[in-house]
Parts: sequence; C-alpha cells; structure tokens
Amino acid sequence: MITAIVFIQAEVSSIPETGAAIADIPGISEVYSVTGDHDLIAMVRVRDHDEIASVVADRLNKVPGVQSTQTQIAFRTFSRHDLEGAFSIGLD
Repeated sequence: MITAIVFIQAEVSSIPETGAAIADIPGISEVYSVTGDHDLIAMVRVRDHDEIASVVADRLNKVPGVQSTQTQIAFRTFSRHDLEGAFSIGLD
C-alpha cells in the first residue's frame, strides 16, 4: 500500500464542501481541515504509483474549490498504531 499526503489550498468560502467532495474520491482515506499554510490535508492510500496520479491529478485537482496541491509520498510508517500491530503476537 502506498500512502501519499496531499496539502491543499482551497477557496476559503467553500472549504467544507471541497473537503467533503475530496473525501468521496476513491483512494482518499481521510481529509482534514487544518490550520497553517494549507486549508486541507488529504490522505491517499492506493496500491501503486499510477493510482496516485489518477486520484490526485485526474480527480482531486479537478474538485471545485481546489486552488493548488502539493503531494508528498510516504516511504515508511512509524505511527504507534502501526508499530503496535507489527509487534503484536495476537494475545489480548
């Protein structure tokens, strides 16, 4: 599974609608409204790099309200949740 993080600049007047429309795109697992330099962050989880292009370039960038995007592809996951699963031996 490939994970990409997409930083999104959106029209301020339509952030909730833009976020909801992005969340409906297959391959988008989560969309967050955030503070700082960006308006939204979308998590893309797909099987291969070609799918990232389909999700981001062909779909997400065309959602009304999206002004620009920056896409970062994750190499490894170090979150506590994923590490706990990796070291779990199945005991409760």
